[in-house]
Amino acid sequence: MEQKITSQKQQELQLQYTTYKNNLQQLAQKIGEVESERDEHTLVLETLDPLPQDRKCFRMVNGVLVERTVKEVVPTLKTNQEGLKKVLDELVKQYTKQQEEMEKWKVWLHAHSPSLNSATWTHYPDSDNLDYIQDR
Repeated sequence: MEQKITSQKQQELQLQYTTYKNNLQQLAQKIGEVESERDEHTLVLETLDPLPQDRKCFRMVNGVLVERTVKEVVPTLKTNQEGLKKVLDELVKQYTKQQEEMEKWKVWLHAHSPSLNSATWTHYPDSDNLDYIQDR
């Protein structure tokens, strides 16, 4: 006898799907922010590279603009850039892991829900809804 998905179960599945999508979206947003900050550090380092080491430059520290020399600023920028690269690598790993978990969940869902075997799941790009259409 074929099991039908109850409205409550469908809502639970929708919630779980939405959670996966939201987590992926948050990770992607954070990856973008860190990439932007890393690129900014790269641009500043490239700008400072040809300058004399004793040249005056300014750096924002806790909201306060402080005067430094290129020689003092470059090592800090390089350290920060390396830290951002590590953070970025970790975020990409988390994103990939979350994406794999979501794919495994989809496979599990289709394997363990008999009424889903003859169903179609559709995700519309402009929506966070996962629509369930039961074939008749």
